[in-house]
Amino acid sequence: MKKRRKMLTIVCVMAVSLLAVSCQQAFRPETVLLQGAVTIGPISPVEKPGECPPVPPDVFASRKLLIYDESGKHLVREVYFTQIGNGATGYYTAQLAPGTYTIDINHMGMDTADNLPEKITVAADETITIDVHIDTGIR
Repeated sequence: MKKRRKMLTIVCVMAVSLLAVSCQQAFRPETVLLQGAVTIGPISPVEKPGECPPVPPDVFASRKLLIYDESGKHLVREVYFTQIGNGATGYYTAQLAPGTYTIDINHMGMDTADNLPEKITVAADETITIDVHIDTGIR
């Protein structure tokens, strides 16, 4: 009788463990990786071609990628850009749930990005790359 009870207990524990693992996998939030390179410039008036003046960190810190819902009216997320070294290049990454979004930048002063705003539809476990070049409008 003790052997039978011990065996039944082991089987029950295993069944509960398997159920817990399968439930975790069934409800695992699937995510989408949104990533891209970022350039910002010109930084100062009359930059000559090939000139690469140092870029103050606040140039990147003050700009963000904005992720809105499908309508483009309700902000879902703000993503900060990360500067690489002290140059005009950087990157960003963000994880999203599958769905449809409108991607844009916060328009500081005269900032524009030719490819934004852009509406995207993303599926589970997808990686989307959208590179952003921010033109500061400085001439």
